[in-house]
Amino acid sequence: MTDSELQLVARRIRSFPDFPMPGVLFRDLSPLLKDPDSFRAAISLLASHLKKTHGEKIDYIVGVDSRAFLFGPSLAQELGLGCVLIRKRGKLPGPTLSASYMLEYGKAELEIQRDALEPGQKVVVEDDLLATGGTMRAACELLDQVQAKVRECITLVELTSLKGREQLGAAPFFSLLQYE
Repeated sequence: MTDSELQLVARRIRSFPDFPMPGVLFRDLSPLLKDPDSFRAAISLLASHLKKTHGEKIDYIVGVDSRAFLFGPSLAQELGLGCVLIRKRGKLPGPTLSASYMLEYGKAELEIQRDALEPGQKVVVEDDLLATGGTMRAACELLDQVQAKVRECITLVELTSLKGREQLGAAPFFSLLQYE
């Protein structure tokens, strides 16, 4: 991981105090998506980490609804892998499995298609940001239901003060950038 690439990514994340409610400091990744060099650097850094950590031992990247859909397929493409989607309830056709979780602002439910993965396939779960860990934990629960093997959970940004990493149990976790 090069410091210049990481600094390029970090410079494109901006903060909005009191959004969407008082007391919340929102980390906005929109400028990162707008700048092709920063976006490319983010994908390159995540891919380098996964290559170094797992080599050829990953079958799929799993992107969690919805902003992970912007990063997951690009990361999968960079690694020569496919991308599987975990979506919010009611967005996937066919038979699905579901898991509910708590958000910072309420409750939600995620789903995966029953036939999205074969038992034993090795996956990395990718999301844009880890806050309380509820979304990532629910994604891991779904992957457990389809008997996939979660090798690691990764994000671009981690809000360390919310201790979301603790919700992931034994699943290894990696984030490019950490904020209080």
